Amino acid sequence: MLFHSTQRSIQSNFGILRPGVQAEEEECGHRAGPGRQSGGCSRSEEDGHQRGGAADGRDTLSCVASPSQRAPASPGPGASSADGDMSCTETVERENNKDYNQVLLDVQRSLRRFPPGMPDEQREGLQEELIDIILRVLKRNSQLHYYQGYHDIVVTFLLVLGERLATALVEKLSTHHLRDFMDPTMDNTKHILNYLMPIIERVNPEVHDFMQQAEVGTVFALSWLITWFGHVLSDFRHVVRLYDFFLACHPLMPIYFAAVIVLYREEEVLECECDMAMVHHLLSQIPQDLPYETLISRAGDLFVQFPPSELAKEAASHDSMATSTFKDFDLASTQQRPDSVLRRRRRQRQAALESAAASSVVTVARPSAARRFVRLAVMGLTVALGAAALAVVNSALEWAPKLDLFP
Repeated sequence: MLFHSTQRSIQSNFGILRPGVQAEEEECGHRAGPGRQSGGCSRSEEDGHQRGGAADGRDTLSCVASPSQRAPASPGPGASSADGDMSCTETVERENNKDYNQVLLDVQRSLRRFPPGMPDEQREGLQEELIDIILRVLKRNSQLHYYQGYHDIVVTFLLVLGERLATALVEKLSTHHLRDFMDPTMDNTKHILNYLMPIIERVNPEVHDFMQQAEVGTVFALSWLITWFGHVLSDFRHVVRLYDFFLACHPLMPIYFAAVIVLYREEEVLECECDMAMVHHLLSQIPQDLPYETLISRAGDLFVQFPPSELAKEAASHDSMATSTFKDFDLASTQQRPDSVLRRRRRQRQAALESAAASSVVTVARPSAARRFVRLAVMGLTVALGAAALAVVNSALEWAPKLDLFP
């Protein structure tokens, strides 16, 4: 879960603690840089990771306190009151807001993200707060564009931190870790997904080659990335544990964690039929009993071993999308059913290949004028023989009564 000590950590990382407290927290080597991160890390940050974290020799995940050192905080709208002067009383215009209808639909579909057994009145109140937070952040930052899945991230912070602190944190997060997802197009999101296959290739070339042969691409990991796994995990404890981890680390850490999940399921992947739809279906269904602490540690190790700066060039040229056009990629993310898009694209490619093969056969087998003449002659001879046979049969029928052939 998100715990009180972690609240101090994320408040420090995003500049919403008192200066004295923030200075204490700045010794951690995992803080995201103040600028926008769209692949790779800053020079100083990269050096810190390559040295193994902080200068005192602690590991690279030292920002995340161990669970035994934390005190749990139960989810709820009043889970925490903000330290600072962030105000969430700003009036939010709904009716004339271009994002309101889509946000409303997404929030109404997010019932499973709330704790089981929560009274309807309390849940509906939280949903109203969720809408207000999203619209408030978008209003204050006109350069940001809402995407489906954003509400999955916001609701997690709302349940743990309450509306006041969640508003401040989400706004800061939207201009840092989530910034690439909130562009007008999904080009930067696609670029981040392109880091997935190079990471897998470095660790397990066999799995990488199998996925390439199946042409599964990386669309299966889209919802993992843009919701920080909040949309695909059913256990709230696992969701907030991952949020702890991602908040304390580099903005690209979710894609490293996605790679770790695929690598952990190596045997399942290799035993699966090498078919795009089959592999996509397998990978898109995340097991709920994963060893999360082990995977978190593994993801941190891979980040240090293969930093984003080392993979950036390969990711830029890596065609890891099974969909061949951006239109299909956008459609896959909108419909939340990328498997249907993949199947349609594959059928279209097969139809195009079959059509090309058929046209080439027709071109090669096109008869010449001489062959057409021979064919006409054979057809004429066949007709003549048929007529002669018919005449013989008729004559036989005429003579049959006289010869008593048919008594």
